[in-house]
Amino acid sequence: MRERKIEAAAEARRQPEQVEPSAEARRQSGRPESPAEARRQPEQVEPSAESRKQSGRPEPSADARRPVGKPVYVELAMRCTMEELWRHTQQPERHERWDLRFSSIRYLPREEGEAQRFLYTTRIGFGLAIRGSGATRERTGSDGVRVSALQFQSPQRLSLIRSGAGFWRYEPGERPGELRFLTRYTYSTRFGASGRLLDRFVFRPLMGWATAWSFDRLRLWLEKGWAPELTLRLALVYAVSLALLSGLWLYEGLVPKLLLPSSEELRLLHGLGFSPEAARMSLAALGLGEAALGAALLLGRSARLLRWQGVLLAALAAGALISRPEQLAEPFSALTLTLPMLGLSAAALLAQPFVPRAGRCRRQPPSASEAARRRADADSPLRSRSGADGSHGAADIPLDFERSLFDDPSSR
Repeated sequence: MRERKIEAAAEARRQPEQVEPSAEARRQSGRPESPAEARRQPEQVEPSAESRKQSGRPEPSADARRPVGKPVYVELAMRCTMEELWRHTQQPERHERWDLRFSSIRYLPREEGEAQRFLYTTRIGFGLAIRGSGATRERTGSDGVRVSALQFQSPQRLSLIRSGAGFWRYEPGERPGELRFLTRYTYSTRFGASGRLLDRFVFRPLMGWATAWSFDRLRLWLEKGWAPELTLRLALVYAVSLALLSGLWLYEGLVPKLLLPSSEELRLLHGLGFSPEAARMSLAALGLGEAALGAALLLGRSARLLRWQGVLLAALAAGALISRPEQLAEPFSALTLTLPMLGLSAAALLAQPFVPRAGRCRRQPPSASEAARRRADADSPLRSRSGADGSHGAADIPLDFERSLFDDPSSR
């Protein structure tokens, strides 16, 4: 037994020593690092705030890893020149006049080749305002298509938007003299799950509507020469007139006819020859019709419907006066209600042609077949970096300040 142990020890001494492959050899062979080697690797150190400040790069954020919602997409065709559209969107004093999302925009000084940094303010009422900063950089393709990339952030705790990014794209339209102006952007939010829910169901749809409404406001400025301040005032006149008119129809239909049937309304129907039972049924049916008309006015916003309800107003007032002519001597009668409602109808009809409409804009990216047709019409070197819809995809929109606008040499 002892001899066998001695022979085994001698055999072990004769075996060549197993050498652990080096880290370089492991990388070349594609083999993973050993646990010991992994422990010997130096820890990756994030650059300090001071080094970032010296290099001109802002503090990194974790927003690139934060969940974001569906990007906002808005597209609108405009009949104007490229230079006109560029000036009205790239000059801060012009941009802040038509864009409902910003109250003021101020460019900061920059060196040649640097991204254009800016500060923005959005007043939200009650003396409160959201302030933030951003940077933008533009590219021009060989066919004249322009792209302006944007990144933005707000350090305010009050702001639901933490940071985001997107782009504007300027390209020829389908008809001569027409340009296609489109944007796509997204952002990350604060306040955790509650902030994401608020953004998904309220804030992001509101931002999409405000973007589309502002695009049409810009179109009216460029095509018609109507100043943004004028169209905003007329939009307010239209909205207030329509809301009051709709509210009056809803009240007249629901309260004195359905919920609390008015004895005065029943007497008017009796005067027209209705029996008591027929008067009650007719009053309820009339109330349903008036309430439906009020809802349709508010939701449909149709000029034709406005005109027809004016005719209906006049007919109802005439019937009431024929039934009881003595009410002309009363302080509150069908005439005193009908005339103000006709005035609101006229104000809404006069203001409507001057009002921007978000519904004129396209809110979804084009389909794959339409995108292919667009690319066939006018190919651009920028499209190779775009998504299937001819624009940057959602995944191509960076959400931190560490990407293309500041660090990509090809963008300078």
